Amino acid sequence: MSITNRRVIYLHGFRSSPQSAKALWLHARMQEIGHAVRFVCPQLPASPREAVYLIKSQYDLQPDDTLVGSSLGGFYATHLAENFGCRAVLLNPAIYPARDLKSYVGTHKMYHSEASFEFRSEYLQELRDLEVPVITFTQRYFLVSAKGDELIDWRDMVKLYAGAKLLLLERSDHGLSDFADYGDEVLQFAGLMAVTGH
Repeated sequence: MSITNRRVIYLHGFRSSPQSAKALWLHARMQEIGHAVRFVCPQLPASPREAVYLIKSQYDLQPDDTLVGSSLGGFYATHLAENFGCRAVLLNPAIYPARDLKSYVGTHKMYHSEASFEFRSEYLQELRDLEVPVITFTQRYFLVSAKGDELIDWRDMVKLYAGAKLLLLERSDHGLSDFADYGDEVLQFAGLMAVTGH
């Protein structure tokens, strides 16, 4: 597949949206290098089953597509990469969301608007149904994991994605507020930028 068919499909995290700082940075950077039309970032529904179905049904995933998933979006990206053979960049991905989101059942506000949504108890089973206990073809994965993540243990991330390309950050945070420092590496992995010698 030629570079002209490659896409970056960004999957945001829990309570997030296409207005997340990382999504906006990637879109702007892709615009700078002439690939803005290859960037996709849908608003994902609260239901994990519906979120994954939306990506499956609307985007006809191909092996040269790259899913960039943040937190819960990284969990979805892993499921989709295993099923469609595309590449995936995992940004502090959720490892055990059915466990970790149990206390979040209820109504929440979105981070980037006043809109609210309900996270229902049945969504926990939907998350269990999407779990990938062991990844295959590790070369299709790029894990960005921060030891300073305040929500997800970096050791769990590194264990699940053992053998994948790894950028292990000594500090940073769950939201990867320093994403601009290494965002080009994501685009290099997606095949949309030449690898430099830095």
